[in-house]
Amino acid sequence: MPDVNISTFDDLLRAARQQPEPQRLLFVFAGAELPADSTPEQRRRFDAGAGGALIPLMCVDKTPDELGTFSELVEESRSLGPEWTIVFVASLAGHGGRAPTSEGAEAPLRSMVEAIKGGSHGSFIPFDRNGRPILFE
Repeated sequence: MPDVNISTFDDLLRAARQQPEPQRLLFVFAGAELPADSTPEQRRRFDAGAGGALIPLMCVDKTPDELGTFSELVEESRSLGPEWTIVFVASLAGHGGRAPTSEGAEAPLRSMVEAIKGGSHGSFIPFDRNGRPILFE
């Protein structure tokens, strides 16, 4: 998607639906854990709900039309896997008026997971469990 102002999950869906080519949205749900070699300050921040290492837990792809509200996405995720802290979202554009297939989204999803594991998540839009975009410090 070209640069758009995303301040809510609904903004993301609206932007995806307005693109010239159909989109498939890619979601990687991640949890946070405290590394074993963490400092007391890192431990304090983690206990206060900040910091930690992001660990991808599960991923899914959907077209914008397969999505309703963010609350529905959260409920669906609860039935599919472990508790998560943050969800990273990316968009995959289709061609010739056709959205990418789930099979076509497998490699990009794997790449997202590997990027998040490596701490390189700047090209994805992160949302907290309430559907608010997250800004990393």
